[in-house]
Amino acid sequence: MPALVKLRLVLISVLAALAALVAGCGGSDDSSGGSSEAATLAPPTAPVFIDFAIRPEGATKTNIEELAKKLAGVDDLGGLIVEELENSASEDGEEFDFEKEVEPWLGERAGLFLQEYEEEDFEGYGAAIQVEDEDEAREFVDKQIESSDEAVEDGSYEDVDFKVQEDETAIGVFDGFVVFAENEAIFKSMVDASKGDNLAGEKSFTDAIGNVSDESAADVFVDIGGLIEEAGNEIDSDTQAFLDSAGIEPREATAVASLVPGSDNVEIDFSSNLSGDNPPSGDASELLGSLPGTAVGAFAADEFGQRFNEGIDKIDEQGIPGEVPPNQLKKSLKQAGVDLEAIAGSIGDVGVYVTGNSEKTLAGALVMEAEDETQATNTVSNIGLFLRKAGVPGVTKLSEGATGFSIRSPELGRQPAVVAAKGDRIVIGYGLASALSAFEESGKTLSDNAAFQEAESALGGTPITAFVEGASALNLASAMVPAGEAEFEEAEQYLKKVDYLAIGSEASGDLATAKLILGVK
Repeated sequence: MPALVKLRLVLISVLAALAALVAGCGGSDDSSGGSSEAATLAPPTAPVFIDFAIRPEGATKTNIEELAKKLAGVDDLGGLIVEELENSASEDGEEFDFEKEVEPWLGERAGLFLQEYEEEDFEGYGAAIQVEDEDEAREFVDKQIESSDEAVEDGSYEDVDFKVQEDETAIGVFDGFVVFAENEAIFKSMVDASKGDNLAGEKSFTDAIGNVSDESAADVFVDIGGLIEEAGNEIDSDTQAFLDSAGIEPREATAVASLVPGSDNVEIDFSSNLSGDNPPSGDASELLGSLPGTAVGAFAADEFGQRFNEGIDKIDEQGIPGEVPPNQLKKSLKQAGVDLEAIAGSIGDVGVYVTGNSEKTLAGALVMEAEDETQATNTVSNIGLFLRKAGVPGVTKLSEGATGFSIRSPELGRQPAVVAAKGDRIVIGYGLASALSAFEESGKTLSDNAAFQEAESALGGTPITAFVEGASALNLASAMVPAGEAEFEEAEQYLKKVDYLAIGSEASGDLATAKLILGVK
């Protein structure tokens, strides 16, 4: 394999390996999270930009090593990565000494941008690896070029020298970075960016990155509006109706995802201004924690009735293209005996949970908190009235445990659908026992689960909105995934180490934020 091609593969391997195994778990103590120096080499219109640490130190390095031991039984992650790179080079008939050839010049961070988005795929990339010594980095690049049999063209642009390979990949060293791009045009655009307008100077980028935690080790910036523009500015009518109903304008939106380290968890932070006119800002964690302790996973949302009503109002005003004319949806349903405004007005927080350890026992329910017991009973009665008028067969009144009814049919499978009310709760579920467990006051709840308690602690002040218990979820997945699925069997050894997955979310102004934490045993 030509040496310069090997150089390109080595650099990309360093990026990929360190990004996945190192930056995903920690960052250097000497550089704050969200550092975006590499963004000065990205064009201002780049819709996707990834920035990450490649040389973590101190506590972050310790966290990485702890996670590597717990997840994969690896004692020296950095050494393993270097060994794999050197072995890969040796197998291709080339000698490669990372410590002598790369270590002296390799910097702290790196960046990668994706350029054009066409036909559900990206075309064009540029990457920059920070260097501590440009001369040594340039010497390394030149050495690889000199030992290559591949035809390489010299180029120069705006006083920056570079090389172009046969596959059109361009590489050069300038502004404290080893820079490589998919082609010469993109490389030149990176030179232009370094000397003029660039992504780091865009307000949309700086505002988004400004929300990144100082402990972040890797950040992915996405210009949602830019992607839509790259895709031809087209949004299908149904999606547009939904976005309009929520007061969301995606063409002006951005988002950032960040990776934050931990010795016993991996955290991903999200933030976006794609939150609509009235983003959820309440706290439904109390409802989530009160759901059955047998739940494999659960989710809760605050003030659901209010947001549901607001969404219905906007959909009713605009209608559903090709199906319901404007200002007819609520009217038509009311004539059928379903008053959406009354039902939505009686509902507060909402939760969903799943139980079971096999396809046969799989069940779950939607739990709605009503303003009072009378409203709960009336809501169930309205739902029953609607079903009877719709001629739904198999409806049976519940005899005990709660007020409501069940519905059985071959289409629903082994278990019945259940609609019930008790106290200030309304439950719509699959499986009678699972649904009625939402009313049990003496049974264990999620808040009694040690993993749930640990998840709440890891989220800090961010209200927990979703939880999955690792062992229970793996048992269910193992029962449902067909035997012999090689990919699942390979992943199972790592999934066994997952204690929980938790999501927390909140909103302030037009900014919505969320945390996803994967706890490791």
